Amino acid sequence: MGISARELAAATPASRDRYVDLLRVASLTVVVLGHWLMAAVTADGQVGNLLAVVPGLQIATWAFQVMPVFFFVGGFAHALAHRSRPRYADFLRARLQRLLRPTMVFTGVWGAAALLLQLSGADGGLTGVALRLVTQPLWFIGIYLAMVAFTPPLLRLHERWGWGAFAALAGGAVAVDLLRFAADVPFVEFLNFAFVWLAVHQLGFLRADGMIRRPAVLAAAGLAGATALVALGPYPLSMVGMPGEKVSNMAPPTLALLCHALWLVGAVELLKGPGTWFAARAGVWRTVVAANGIAMTAFLWHLTAMLGVYGALLGLGAPLPAPATGAWWAQVPLRFAAAGLLTALLVAVFRRFEAPAPAAPATDRGGPLAALGITLALLGVLGLSLTGFAGLLDGHSATLVAVPVTAPAAVALALAGWLLVERAGRSGPR
Repeated sequence: MGISARELAAATPASRDRYVDLLRVASLTVVVLGHWLMAAVTADGQVGNLLAVVPGLQIATWAFQVMPVFFFVGGFAHALAHRSRPRYADFLRARLQRLLRPTMVFTGVWGAAALLLQLSGADGGLTGVALRLVTQPLWFIGIYLAMVAFTPPLLRLHERWGWGAFAALAGGAVAVDLLRFAADVPFVEFLNFAFVWLAVHQLGFLRADGMIRRPAVLAAAGLAGATALVALGPYPLSMVGMPGEKVSNMAPPTLALLCHALWLVGAVELLKGPGTWFAARAGVWRTVVAANGIAMTAFLWHLTAMLGVYGALLGLGAPLPAPATGAWWAQVPLRFAAAGLLTALLVAVFRRFEAPAPAAPATDRGGPLAALGITLALLGVLGLSLTGFAGLLDGHSATLVAVPVTAPAAVALALAGWLLVERAGRSGPR
């Protein structure tokens, strides 16, 4: 039997930064709840976005679009992990085994379901929408894979240049947006998937070495920058993607989103004192440890749960009020409770795939193989986030930067990448 969350919590060394673990759980929880709230399903099975129905709510994304906090925490964790496992293949496998394994299981289950649904002709209505939507959160995993892949060289740059390394990445984001909006250079905007998110990740390195000493200045600068860019530039108010918008702050990310990330990082650092005290409470820490053990599984399946709840309501003929009406808001607690229960059931089924595997012997071999593996995996996962499983048998494709990709090809890339990373991590001397 595995070690229980209570036992893990009791065994936690006093030196562990529990506030970081609390931030990881809290940020993913906010993302999940946000996705559940924004899913505005109508009585005919169409799925819209609550922020498009009620544009006035878009300002709330300045507080609740917290994915940058998760990537910031990731940078902190990756810095410590790489310093304890400096060999590239060893580091990659250790960081990815609890990420790629549950992701590939999710992909396999949904891929098989999509195949059966399309062969039986039952892929219309809300089911068809679900086949398209359930993979969208995989973009986050693809970006996270890139962060893991680039941790070793970027950590070396951080150790040499400190804030200068962050400034270089932020400068790249500025240059990209200038070329995009001022010079209308095609495809250049996709570079900001790297510059913006790796800059946020770099902030985690700075925190790991105690170099964020003025969080109030960071928060104020980020908030002022985001405000100015939205007020004076071509950037939309919402910090999450909106259907039909010509410019999104998220896909690809913009300089406004980087400023938003600075504001959030400064804010959570200002709360470090009370947050550390709160995370140190025994009951809270046990909850954090338990949640961290299932976080990726819950994230992967949370949209499945919410769409399942809506599907059950439609199937049972239950009244489904128009989004954002009083009756719709009154149903929110019940829908959340049902989605939470269904997510818990899915986690109970699939959580074993997130359980830590036995540590492989450290090796200094397999670095190139691991690099190839993580590249294929991130391309596959990002491709699948774009294509979804709708039209699986019809050759449906989506464009990943400038390359068309189909769902079967994306799955094959992700699977091959995962297997290569696993092999690289075990390719030590015989």
